Amino acid sequence: MGVVAGLLRSDLKLSGGLSDTLSIYLLIAIGLKGGIELSNAQIGSLVMPVGVVVLVSIGTPLLAFRVLQRFGKLPRLDAASIAAHYGSVSVVTFAVGASYLGRQGIAYEGYMSVFLVFLEFPALIMGVLLAKGVNRDTNWRLLAHEVLTGKAIVLLVGALLVGSLWGAEALQSLSKFYGDLFKGFLSLFLLGMGIVTASRLGDLRRAGLFLVAFGIVMPIVSASVGVLTGWWLGLSLGGTTLLAVLYASASYIAAPAAMRIAIPEANPGLSMGAALGVTFPFNILVGVPLYHQMTVLMYRSGI
Repeated sequence: MGVVAGLLRSDLKLSGGLSDTLSIYLLIAIGLKGGIELSNAQIGSLVMPVGVVVLVSIGTPLLAFRVLQRFGKLPRLDAASIAAHYGSVSVVTFAVGASYLGRQGIAYEGYMSVFLVFLEFPALIMGVLLAKGVNRDTNWRLLAHEVLTGKAIVLLVGALLVGSLWGAEALQSLSKFYGDLFKGFLSLFLLGMGIVTASRLGDLRRAGLFLVAFGIVMPIVSASVGVLTGWWLGLSLGGTTLLAVLYASASYIAAPAAMRIAIPEANPGLSMGAALGVTFPFNILVGVPLYHQMTVLMYRSGI
């Protein structure tokens, strides 16, 4: 509905304050749920899975960078910026994936939110390295501050810690607000994102068909890696599906802010146009159920 309204140039819009409030709500809700589950888990048992998930994820910006340069003929800085967006993750896409599994009655590991937190920033660092390498001109202190103190990281990590310390009592106290109302707030946020998505389609038309194709094919490739990684780690079917969703998503909150500081010369219209104009709606409408079916086929094959 939001995309259609935007294309029709309707005066429908969500105020900036409401959009910020909805994004804060979603981040806290996801972090709290992960923290509550984390309170019942053995922290030591998560070190290896988190390390593997983060290490494998580094391959995404590396592959994206090479493809964008070799086949897309994009300048180095633009290719690095786009690669960073696709190596990082989308909280909202993760939320949609979790809601999809809930609607299907499919359980998943509650600590998946921990993966979400750790997958936010490694690709952003990789994007800077791909663009400029390690040199004296890179303001690493400013970049680290922007990435680690950004809204997404602060809220996710903070809510994760609160949930893990509060434990079961948090579930009883906050379940009505952060549980029962979650889908309603998510639907409002998606309406707003649809309107924003429509406004980015012009950037894609100027970029050409290659970036549109990249915005569809790259998530499928990344999701395939996520399915293999989740299966190898022994995650449940639901957990592997969510990991595939995370790998397939592209950041449009943390990455643009970080790249604006680290690579100001890069064209933000290209990265945001691909991540928000193509990959986000593709994942919401097609990708999430597709990645679930890929996971089902993998687990049924018994490889």
